[in-house]
Amino acid sequence: MFGAAPATLVRGVCVLLHGQTEFIEKYLEVIDELRGRGFIVATFDWRSQGGSQRPLADPLKVHVDDFVEYDADLATFMEEVVHPLGQGPVVALAHSMGGHLLLRALKSNPGLARAAVLSAPMIGMQTHGYPPLVARTICRFQNGIGRRKDWVWGVDQFDPLTIGFEQQRVTRDPQRFARTQALIQSAPELRTKGPSWGWLDASFRSIAAMHDEGYGSSLSTPLLAFGAGNDRVVVTDACMELMRRIPGARYVNIRDAEHEILMERDAIRAQFWAAFDAFVGPLLSAHQ
Repeated sequence: MFGAAPATLVRGVCVLLHGQTEFIEKYLEVIDELRGRGFIVATFDWRSQGGSQRPLADPLKVHVDDFVEYDADLATFMEEVVHPLGQGPVVALAHSMGGHLLLRALKSNPGLARAAVLSAPMIGMQTHGYPPLVARTICRFQNGIGRRKDWVWGVDQFDPLTIGFEQQRVTRDPQRFARTQALIQSAPELRTKGPSWGWLDASFRSIAAMHDEGYGSSLSTPLLAFGAGNDRVVVTDACMELMRRIPGARYVNIRDAEHEILMERDAIRAQFWAAFDAFVGPLLSAHQ
């Protein structure tokens, strides 16, 4: 999908990468805000999500065997969609799983983007009552006995079509939550419930690699990361620690935010956009 910038002001291309279970339509407000800042916006749905192909018989289940599958999707998107645009420098804005996948891409291809902004990136995951080591051990066991394509325990009980505001744990903005619910209700085929054991195993392996000594020092792209102070999906401290190991990376903690910073209340989103503009502006000016 493309979102064209106003004709009189094109500063570059923003590649917008969503989190797990998300879809393009959820980000229409964000796309308009980026267009207003002079960006052509290029975005797509990850495999198993939104309007993209669903590899399993149950279309509500997110599944990959390894994150290299996502790497290939992003590389193809950049080569076949973004680069042909030829509209100036590329800025990447990525949320949660999208932030994780962007970091993978920047490690293998430092020239992918002029600058990168991460919203609550998935550097560590909340394991909800299980100690992390126990969660990883259970996941390995489930994969080892042939349940890679089965639901992670309990995930199938939470259908985006029926979940209420009080049950969700990603935003404190009831209006934006209701807007997303309305989108899903009008096009239920866009929704997913969550991951398979195979996806979870792949995510644990990729996260472990990011915690290796020296991973951060190998990243050279100018980077701004936002942590959500009330995050109940990813581990904010893991993001903060990785940013400390990346030369020149900046980290902003938004104390009152839940996981989906860009779907939060206006006051929280204003903090995000102020920091985004202050970070991206000088980098793009220096490029011109």
